Amino acid sequence: MPADLSPIDKAKFLAAKRATDFVEDGMKLGLGTGSTAAWMVRCLAERIREEGLRVVGVPTSSRTAQLAVQLGVPITTLDEAKWLDLTIDGADEFDGNLNLIKGGGAALLQEKIVATASDQMIVIADAAKDVAHLGAFPLPIEVIPFGWQTTKALVEETLVSMDVLNRDVTLRMNGAAPLVTDESNYILDLHLKRIGNPRQLALVLNQIPGVVENGLFIDICDIVVIGHADGRVTVRDINSGEVEEERVEFVPTDNVFAELD
Repeated sequence: MPADLSPIDKAKFLAAKRATDFVEDGMKLGLGTGSTAAWMVRCLAERIREEGLRVVGVPTSSRTAQLAVQLGVPITTLDEAKWLDLTIDGADEFDGNLNLIKGGGAALLQEKIVATASDQMIVIADAAKDVAHLGAFPLPIEVIPFGWQTTKALVEETLVSMDVLNRDVTLRMNGAAPLVTDESNYILDLHLKRIGNPRQLALVLNQIPGVVENGLFIDICDIVVIGHADGRVTVRDINSGEVEEERVEFVPTDNVFAELD
């Protein structure tokens, strides 16, 4: 792995590294999915190696599970863990109330189950994910394959009465075939551009037959850790209202990089 990370990767790494400071010995952790969450798993593995940190993680996707095993992070299932102390995950967008859009990595169902089974959720992100209004990033919804075109039509009809700027709905593809999630479902991406009432939309979408879950995470995230390419990290706590800014030491030779291909 070259030491000269891109600005966006440096920001993601800094957010991930700072977030792992919240992890305490003996915790049961939800391990998120995506590029920023992958940095977190690597930083967590580094603490396990260097400090003897004792934790167990519940992965939110097969990809995260594979990475955790590769790096020596102990994992278990949510059924075995039952309840978690903390989930650390990325987000595709977050607003001032720490409402999120997630699902760009097609793992939103497991991510939401794990996050809501945790005492606390921390989101790690670069500054570009911080938005005034959700919706520029397409909102994913997970749907069962049976009758998915009917489900899509029902979603499109429902969006007519919602406070959104655009109503295009597309099936997410993996090459020439529909993308299939870990739960053997499909993903519909809602290109809304702007969501005026995320809470209402989340509730309405989940009432549509065929929709398993949507990528709006409302009142789930407690803290967001935002990485910046210049070495700053912003920590925003929605419960206390506190916003802290600090610098995180960036050492390109950290052992964490040795694990990357």
